[in-house]
Amino acid sequence: MTLTASTKVHDLLKTHPFLEDFLASYDSKFEMLRNRMARATIGRLATLRTAAGIASLDLDAFLQAIAAEIEAKTGQRPEVERSGEESGRTRQQRVEELKAIIGDLHAGGDREQARERFAKAVEDVEASEIAAMEEDLIRGGLPVSEVQRLCDVHVGAFRQALDEHVQVEAPAGHPVHTYVQDNRILSRLTDQLGGVARAIGAGQQVEESYVGAEHVLSALGGLENHYQRKENQLFPILERHGVTGPSQVMWGVHNQIRAALKVAREAAASRNTALFPSAATALARDIVEMVYKEEKILLPLSLETLTEQEWVEVRRGEDELGYALARPAAAWPDGADAGQETTAPTAGLLALLTGALTLEQVNLVFTHLPVDLSFVDQNDEVRFYSEGPHRIFPRSPAVIGRKVQNCHPPKSVHIVQEILDAFRAGKRDEAEFWIELHGKFIHIQYFAVRDKSGAYRGCLEVSQDATRIRSLKGERRLLAWTDSQ
Repeated sequence: MTLTASTKVHDLLKTHPFLEDFLASYDSKFEMLRNRMARATIGRLATLRTAAGIASLDLDAFLQAIAAEIEAKTGQRPEVERSGEESGRTRQQRVEELKAIIGDLHAGGDREQARERFAKAVEDVEASEIAAMEEDLIRGGLPVSEVQRLCDVHVGAFRQALDEHVQVEAPAGHPVHTYVQDNRILSRLTDQLGGVARAIGAGQQVEESYVGAEHVLSALGGLENHYQRKENQLFPILERHGVTGPSQVMWGVHNQIRAALKVAREAAASRNTALFPSAATALARDIVEMVYKEEKILLPLSLETLTEQEWVEVRRGEDELGYALARPAAAWPDGADAGQETTAPTAGLLALLTGALTLEQVNLVFTHLPVDLSFVDQNDEVRFYSEGPHRIFPRSPAVIGRKVQNCHPPKSVHIVQEILDAFRAGKRDEAEFWIELHGKFIHIQYFAVRDKSGAYRGCLEVSQDATRIRSLKGERRLLAWTDSQ
C-alpha cells in the first residue's frame, strides 16, 4: 500500500496489526488505539494527517517512521507520498486556505467557484480542520454571529468532501450512538413536517393537516433535550481541549431553531396559512442541516478529541438530564453502570456528584445562595445551616446537634413532627408554606432527602424572601442586562 496523509488509521492497522504497538510507543496520545471503542470509532474516521495533528507531529516524518517500521517487520517498504513537498502545504496552511475561501464567501463570492477552489486546495477536509477554521475566524475578530451566518454557506461549499466521510459510528449506549438515534427520529419528524406544510400550502385537507402539524411540532419539542445535552455535556468537555468555535456557532444555531420552532407552533395554533407553510419548511430545513453538521463535523471531531473516560462523564451527565427522543440502547461501556464514579478528586478537593470543590468554595457557594438552607438528619438532629448575609430566621452554632423539634415553638411542634413522620414513612416528599413577616413575603419548603435506594436520610428546609420575585412583571432577558442595573 502507499502511505499518504489520507490513509485511514483503521485501514493501516487492519493491514499491519503490529503498528498498534509501534504507534503507542511513538507517541503516548496513540495509546487510545489500544482501546476497543477508540479503534471502532476514532480509528475508522481518523487519517494519518489527523493523527499527526492530534499528536502535534511533523506529518512527513511521521509517514516515514511508519514506513520504516513496516519495512523492518515485513522486509518491504511502502511508497510514501510526501505531503509537504508535493502539496507545499502544512496543516496550518490548509486551514488558512479554508479561511480564505470562507472570507471570499463572506464578501459575496460565488459558491460554485468556492467549491472548485476547495477541491483544488485540499484532497479532503477533516472535522478538526473545520473546527480550527472557525476557531481562527473567531480569534481573528469575526463575531460568532457572523461565523454562524456563514455556517450554512461553508457547509454547503464543503458538502461534497464531507459526504465522502464514513458514517460516524459508536457502540450502543455511547453518547454518540444516542445522538445519531435522536437524529434519525428528528429526520423522520422533519419529513412529516414538510409533508403537512406542502399540504396546507396547496390547500389540501387543511384542518386535518394542521392537526398533524401540531402533533409533529409537539414531538419536535424533543430537540430541546437533544440540544441541552450537547450544550451542557459535550460542549464543555470540548472546551477543555480548547475547541470552542464549533460549540459557540452551534449554540447560536440552536437558538435560531428554538425561535423558528416557536414561530411554527404559533402559526399552526392560529391557523395562519399565509405564514405556516414557509415557517414549517424553513424549520425542517434548519433541523436537517443541523443533523448534517453534527454527524459530519461535530461528532467526528468529538470522537477524535474526547477520551473514553470523558465520554463516560458525558454519558453520566446525560443520564441526569434525561432523554426526550432516543434512549441509550445499553449500559456503556461494556455493560458498566455509566453513573458510577470514574475519577478520583484532585488533592484538596471534595468529590461531589458533579465536579469537585474545595471546602472554601463549598462554604462560599452556600454563603451566596439567595435562600436559607437547613438540614436535619434521619435522627431529627440539625446538622447544617447556611450562613448568608441576610438570614430570614436567626440561627447560631449552638443549634447544631439539637433535635429539630426543640427548635420550634410548642404550638407548632406537632406539625413539624407530622411532616417528619410523613417523610420518614414515604407518604410525602415535600411540604410548602408561605407567610407575611415584617412586611416581607416568605416562602418556606421542606424536602425529604432520600438516598439512591429510597431510604430516608433527612429533611432539607429552604426559606426565601420572595417579596421582590412576586412583584416582577413582563420579562428581562439576558441581552437586556447592563452594569447600571
